[in-house]
Amino acid sequence: MENKLIISLSPHIHNGDSVEKNMYGVLIALAPAFIVSLIYFGLGALVVTVTSVIACLFFEWAIGKYIMKSEVSTICDGSAAITGVLLAFNLPSNLPIWIILLGALFAIGVSKMSFGGLGNNPFNPALAGRVFLLLSFPVQMTTWPKIGQLTSYIDAETAATPLSIMKGVIKGAPGFSLDQLPDAFNLFIGNNGGCLGEVSAAALLVGLVYMLMKRIITWHIPGSILLAVTVFSGIMYLVNPQIYVSPLTQLLSGGLMLGAIFMATDYVTSPMTNKGMLIYGTCIGLLTVVIRLFGAYPEGMSFAILIMNAFTPLINTYCKPKRFGEVAKKK
Repeated sequence: MENKLIISLSPHIHNGDSVEKNMYGVLIALAPAFIVSLIYFGLGALVVTVTSVIACLFFEWAIGKYIMKSEVSTICDGSAAITGVLLAFNLPSNLPIWIILLGALFAIGVSKMSFGGLGNNPFNPALAGRVFLLLSFPVQMTTWPKIGQLTSYIDAETAATPLSIMKGVIKGAPGFSLDQLPDAFNLFIGNNGGCLGEVSAAALLVGLVYMLMKRIITWHIPGSILLAVTVFSGIMYLVNPQIYVSPLTQLLSGGLMLGAIFMATDYVTSPMTNKGMLIYGTCIGLLTVVIRLFGAYPEGMSFAILIMNAFTPLINTYCKPKRFGEVAKKK
């Protein structure tokens, strides 16, 4: 039998990474936060998450098969499942199923598949779906169930979140005081209201450690976001501690940890170089603090990431890596 030398394009040796491996690694990293959401929200967390994941998988399959006429199915690569989980993690646990379906359709159909599918979308699909729902259904998207109602779903009793309390104090609304905020330990473990995936900073940090150990992400984006939020919120806290909370409270509240660890680090919508990642993360941190303190909405993480998604191509152009073999020009 004649042996033939097969010549192919580089690289010929790789480290075993693949889209599927990294995507399922992210899903494993999200598992602690999902478990905590089940502990605090029970049935509501299960219904919202399962609905969102199934809807995202279905819409990706249906659009790919019947609209894009693709012969290759992408629902098994893990990207649609991650979009479903992250979308669910940005929703309250009492959101009606039909609204979840609309959010999943927008996330997959508009924000992802309309641009050509995985690798082509300029904006994070889950965040785009979340912002679409927030603008379309502001009442349902800002009605937060109290934790501990494990068997309740639509009829769950509601309460204010830490971010809504902070915003009420900043605006001088009656009935709001910083004394109503949970202490740092309760914020850290998740003993407070909010979206499914934002309540427990501890569970999200476990996922961060796992992804860093597996080299799914690097420290540059989450590290720069957390540092920027610490610095800018710390300055405002020193200016007026009567209405602005400490940097630690800002870091542990709302969707900051979820966004910094799992949303801003999306491969497709974040810069490619380390320098670009640091610029990107610092701007997200600054925008988040500005929107939280001076904007109309209590939370600014989603808007900050989407804004910087739009600047990613510009950052990539500015922060190009040095070409192999290039000689630096003498000044």
